[in-house]
Amino acid sequence: MPTLESLPHVLPEVALAVTAAALFVLEALWQPRGRARRVGFPLLALGGLLAALLFLVASPSSAEPRFFGGLLTQDPFSTFVRGVAIVATALAVGLALGSPSLPSNRRVEYHGLLVLLALGMCLLSSAGHLLMIYVAIEIVSLTSYLLAGFDDRGGRSAEAGLKYVLFGGVASGVMLFGFSLLFGLFGDLSLSGLGQALAHSTTLSTGAGRWATLLALVFVLAGLGFKIAAVPFHMWCPDVYEGAPTPFTALLSVGPKAAGFAVLLRFGTGLWPELATDAAAATSALPWLLLLGVMSTVTMTVGNLAAIWQDNLKRLLAYSSIAHAGYMLMGVVAGGREGPGAVAVYLAVYLIMNIGAFAVVSAVDRSAHSEDIGVYHGLGRRAPLLALAMAVFLLSLTGLPPTAGFVGKLYLFASLIHHGGFWYVLLAVVGVLNSVVSLYFYARVLRAMFLESAAGEPAPVSLANSAAALAVVLAVPTLALGIFWQPLAAIANFSGSLF
Repeated sequence: MPTLESLPHVLPEVALAVTAAALFVLEALWQPRGRARRVGFPLLALGGLLAALLFLVASPSSAEPRFFGGLLTQDPFSTFVRGVAIVATALAVGLALGSPSLPSNRRVEYHGLLVLLALGMCLLSSAGHLLMIYVAIEIVSLTSYLLAGFDDRGGRSAEAGLKYVLFGGVASGVMLFGFSLLFGLFGDLSLSGLGQALAHSTTLSTGAGRWATLLALVFVLAGLGFKIAAVPFHMWCPDVYEGAPTPFTALLSVGPKAAGFAVLLRFGTGLWPELATDAAAATSALPWLLLLGVMSTVTMTVGNLAAIWQDNLKRLLAYSSIAHAGYMLMGVVAGGREGPGAVAVYLAVYLIMNIGAFAVVSAVDRSAHSEDIGVYHGLGRRAPLLALAMAVFLLSLTGLPPTAGFVGKLYLFASLIHHGGFWYVLLAVVGVLNSVVSLYFYARVLRAMFLESAAGEPAPVSLANSAAALAVVLAVPTLALGIFWQPLAAIANFSGSLF
């Protein structure tokens, strides 16, 4: 599709770019004080995100899913993930209001970087070309490095930003080397072109060609695995989650992960189109699916086992986030229409329950100035509404009914079982067993809130802040979607197709 005809399809990205530029320029030229600074700029960021969401909903349909020369694609799955990225960013803006972890003189810059991060996530969700994937990942990564080190209280945030930069730089370099290998082997950078080359090339007929292709896939998977925090590319996650400002940690646990899964699904489907139609017959994609299946098993197991020993709530939720990446990888392995649909359902559920859990952590931290599990002792008596919301989020993260997390995991397990085959069913069984293990460390928090008493004089927990209000609001759909799951079924039916 020519450039001018492609423009209506990227109006959400244009709105985000204009909003980010407006925030930076107004901060440099105007520099207001007082209420205009505290409220005006967040409202501008929210207005730009709302405009992007409206443009996304109203974006025109097209018989040709590729535009800008194949650099970007538009299909139901990319549309949904772009919506998740925009909504997650908007929730992060609301969560940041009044947060003590953000310097008061740099909050405009913070909101501008958040909108820029949303732009990168939207581009990454739609990327259909290896160069666009790399550029979008760098936009997401560079803004994330800055935001992770934004808290200037102590050295934890600076340490988190530095570790994120070091791990991210290595992961990006390894992934770029994998891209160069694929280009050298098949002579194309577009996903559709690589898919055709894989189907007809003689490169795979030789042992050296097969091994070189497998090596390239491993390198690409290293870069994408870093973005979704999958084992063994997860080592940055607990330290960065703990040190970064909590409002940004909430976004980091959802937004970049959703975009990472979008490009992971798009990469596999682009190289092996049969994964989107008849996943059971996709024997040529066996090395890719085998890598993903092993990664899924190890990721959910390591994440859940490591979370058992955590006393810091942000680290506990970091390892929980790693485990949930393993669950979502099951949908990527399942393929077909059910696999992406199940991933989309779980992303929608995960957006609500995980940002809600971090909102509770932020609300408690604002009053108790700690993230350790000890400050949650007796929370059910000090702030019953907040404790009840946290209980809903933790039960949903475990996957217990009647919460949205149960429906999300049900879709993931069903996608594997409907695929059929011993190894797919075994992967689903491993997922169920890991969900049982996760109940232990989530129950530790529930016990602290409702069954244990605080030592000494506990700090009162205020509900008069944006974090507490957001937590209570998000608890409602987390519970409601576990009872009335028709909206989730609609998401699965809508988002199941790529390209």
